[in-house]
Amino acid sequence: MSLYYEAAAVLANSENAGGSLKSRIYKNKDLKTSPAQLFALISEASKWSLVLKDVIERCRLLAEEKKLTPTLALLLTHDLLLAKSGVAAHANHVLKLAVLRHKARLNAEFTKARIRRGYATVDALRQAVEQGELEGSDELSKSLYRHPRWVRVNTLQTSIEQQMATTFAGYEKASNIQEIQRASASAKMYFEDPHIPNLLALPPKVDLSKSEAYARGAIILQDKASCFPAYLLDVGPDDGDAIDGCAAPGNKTTHLAAMVSQRNSHAKRPKVFAYERDKARAVTLEKMVKRASADSVVLIKPGADFLAANPESEEFARVGAILLDPSCSGSGIVGRDDAVKMHLPVPGVGGALVATSQNNRKRKRDHETTQGSKTFSISLDDVVPEETPLEGQLSERLTALSTFQLRILTHAMRFPKAKKITYSTCSIHFQENEGVVFRALASKIARARGWRILPRDRQVQGMKDWNRRGVLETEDLDIAIGLDRLHKEEVRNACIRCEKGTEEGTMGFFVAAFVRDAEFVSGDTSSHAGVAEEEEEEEEEEEWNGFSDGGETIGATSMQQESPGALKSPKRKRK
Repeated sequence: MSLYYEAAAVLANSENAGGSLKSRIYKNKDLKTSPAQLFALISEASKWSLVLKDVIERCRLLAEEKKLTPTLALLLTHDLLLAKSGVAAHANHVLKLAVLRHKARLNAEFTKARIRRGYATVDALRQAVEQGELEGSDELSKSLYRHPRWVRVNTLQTSIEQQMATTFAGYEKASNIQEIQRASASAKMYFEDPHIPNLLALPPKVDLSKSEAYARGAIILQDKASCFPAYLLDVGPDDGDAIDGCAAPGNKTTHLAAMVSQRNSHAKRPKVFAYERDKARAVTLEKMVKRASADSVVLIKPGADFLAANPESEEFARVGAILLDPSCSGSGIVGRDDAVKMHLPVPGVGGALVATSQNNRKRKRDHETTQGSKTFSISLDDVVPEETPLEGQLSERLTALSTFQLRILTHAMRFPKAKKITYSTCSIHFQENEGVVFRALASKIARARGWRILPRDRQVQGMKDWNRRGVLETEDLDIAIGLDRLHKEEVRNACIRCEKGTEEGTMGFFVAAFVRDAEFVSGDTSSHAGVAEEEEEEEEEEEWNGFSDGGETIGATSMQQESPGALKSPKRKRK
């Protein structure tokens, strides 16, 4: 019976632990219950809670069974009415007996609740619950453009043809992404993305977690926009090794590894150096890389800071491509279906209290008012919505973030053999996006080493075809001083943006690529004589001593993979 007690304790969160439901469960080493079983119970009961709250209150279960809390009543009723195996407890356990005594009434009220809502069968009601179509459901799930379930086929293990013949056998091909966005979770349909190879869009809220392909890493859940950086980097046989400077949890890393392997099958297979400063997140990265079968390509640097990497090291003598997706405000992240509302039954509401007298009606209203809504949100997965700080606080935070982002980007430009860099964020803010790009292009290191923007007409085909482009917020932008109008427009048009809540089904995202003139690519650092002193001077100018957050100073290196709770909130990356 520890399943229900532990589930209730996780929901109570008496220690105010941060992070999503999944992270809190899987990080708790004291649990007696399987984390997967615990997560499944809470997430499923949460989806049904709007219906079950009504059922429990009408049965007056809490009034008659004093040993049950609202949370325990909800969890137990869910399993009694909806779980195939029923309540997971011994036949004579006190909690199981408490709900079994009311089984007939609970079943009857559940049937009435279904009929009142206009659903002929339990399956029809189940589909409505999965789709968030019940009255009172989260408005996000009913928006015009719902977020698809994006699935990347991992070519390190399989092919899209193999997956269509196995995991997605029997699925029908949609003619456009909007069909997918409108589809129910049970609809067997897919849309093959026209921009990113080996990427499929499936209906929102479809559950692939129990599929064999997902379990072994043959398919990876990754937002479309998150696939842009590795694809835009376009690593080829002549590009040598690659670096992912901010790697955990690893979706972009494994995507990059898949592309490196796919395009270097007949040559010496290059390495992908994956940097992860946070040791705990490095463990997650290692698991992700191993599950994706990328461990023969990816060399993880656990606890290592990319900013501390020496570009002149012999280890990086063949590094020709660098992917950077540093900490950012996370303002483009979509909550999607990973956030649900838990509706708890209110003790004393329902049954005999639903009387005709004025006094009884007044008592019920007063009780509900004093008790509050008994509803709270749960973030199931590691998706962190952006805070909405005061204007001054946001400005200060974006300044600190963009300073760090510029520093890591210009550090990447110092690698002697590097020819390509992609820079991306999950941010919608100009200051973190085009602002960083313009400042990087104007830096002494970029000018001295021949770095420039990769223009749209030279981008890989899928990215060239993407129509959402960068923005210029002001014509008199101080960071664009010295650039003529045509050059500014070229840079703007080279930058790629995605927006959340649109018909394209992406989160908010930004990516830009930099390339380097061939004559500057050399391992001979003496060829840069005369600029070394200027580069050193510029690096000192860029030095960032951090910013204050809750009394602590967060330095540039520690910020690379900080938690959202510490920064409020440079994103806890969902790559």
